[in-house]
Amino acid sequence: MGWDINLSVREMLKSLWIKFLILLLAVSIIALSAAFMLRELMVKDFRGYLEGEIEDRVYWVMADLEAMYDKYGEWNRDVVTEDVIWALMLGLEIRVLDMNKSVVMDTEKAIISLSPLMMKRVMSVSELKSSSKSNRFFPYTLFLGGKEIGRMDVRFLKPGKESIFVERSNRFLLLSLFGLGGLAIFLSIVFSKKLTNPIKRLASAAKSISEGNLKKRVLVSGNDELSSLSKTFNKMAKTLELQEALRKKTISNVAHELRTPLCAIQGELEGMMDGLIPIDKKNLQSLSEETGRLKNILEGIEELSQAEASALSLRKQTIELKPFLKNITERFSKLFFDKDISIELQCNDNIRVDADPDRLSQVVINLLNNAIKATDKGETVWIRSSEKEKEIIIEIEDTGCGIKEEDIPFIFERFYKSSKGGLGLGLTIVKEIIEAHGGKIEVRSEHGQGSVFTVHIPL
Repeated sequence: MGWDINLSVREMLKSLWIKFLILLLAVSIIALSAAFMLRELMVKDFRGYLEGEIEDRVYWVMADLEAMYDKYGEWNRDVVTEDVIWALMLGLEIRVLDMNKSVVMDTEKAIISLSPLMMKRVMSVSELKSSSKSNRFFPYTLFLGGKEIGRMDVRFLKPGKESIFVERSNRFLLLSLFGLGGLAIFLSIVFSKKLTNPIKRLASAAKSISEGNLKKRVLVSGNDELSSLSKTFNKMAKTLELQEALRKKTISNVAHELRTPLCAIQGELEGMMDGLIPIDKKNLQSLSEETGRLKNILEGIEELSQAEASALSLRKQTIELKPFLKNITERFSKLFFDKDISIELQCNDNIRVDADPDRLSQVVINLLNNAIKATDKGETVWIRSSEKEKEIIIEIEDTGCGIKEEDIPFIFERFYKSSKGGLGLGLTIVKEIIEAHGGKIEVRSEHGQGSVFTVHIPL
């Protein structure tokens, strides 16, 4: 069984790691896709911006050439050369043609005419690489006063800024691909370990408990759902441990309680069989008393098992508390009279509680019996009832011998007896019944001064 648990846990943890990895990789792919789309949009907008700006530059150069022609009345090669160099620095390779389609000046001739230093500076600013796949020139007609004066052929050079931007964006996407992929794997390992380590501890603890080690607990860290699960597991393990200890203690106590009358019965029967004890009414009466004691023990155990059973069926109904308590005290009137004990009932009218009348009567009767046993002649027992903060309170107070301080923590445990007589199950049954109603019972007592048992039942 332990091997099956370990195998299933390993498979589950492996599955969790793979699921984490797939999830994080999917998130990374979505993020990269979004980044790629954003990059494409940005590059497209950037190129649109550059194309618009280059188109403006073409018209700047055209306007300057037309102004120069208007000033000189002809194509001045020196001035045209300056415009060609200027166009080159703007990212345009041009050639200027006159009306006879003769080349007045082009970029190559203009560069050759420059001094070496100036040529180096111009070439450092712009490279003679066309951005067009066909490397063709685009013609732009030059006008002056509505009359054609020549033509400017333009070939667009590849903008350096565009190349740098596209290259960097591609590099960024590549780095993001490897970075996010590696990060996804790393985070899947980290988070899977963070998640699976508590699960491993829980699985190990569950295996130990299944093998009988009910003292096993798991380490609780953090304040998340897994820590809450660990706390719940520890609480369950503690409950199992207490129940197991209680089971062993119950078996031991039952065996002890049964042993005494059985031994007495066996001894008397053997004596009768051996002829040592006469078979007369007196000895038969003794056997009957021991048999009755056995019957009482078994009935007490049965009553306790019914009271503490989770399936305890409470037949709840609305009870008028004052007449209910008054009816119980009247049933005890002869017993109180015979022992010369007074009983005082203090209960307000119109106090109602939803409870099982038979079970609640069993609680009150059990507490009254204890009060009668503890109270001396001429003393008083009080029964009080009140309603306070969404609960009904029933108090039974006596002025009897009280309970020793060292005994108080144990009086509700099964088979616990602070004095001779009884089974030690009465208060245990009372506690189980009250808790089945969702309430609680408390005790205040001082040895030699009496006791007060307080029952709380929620409305």
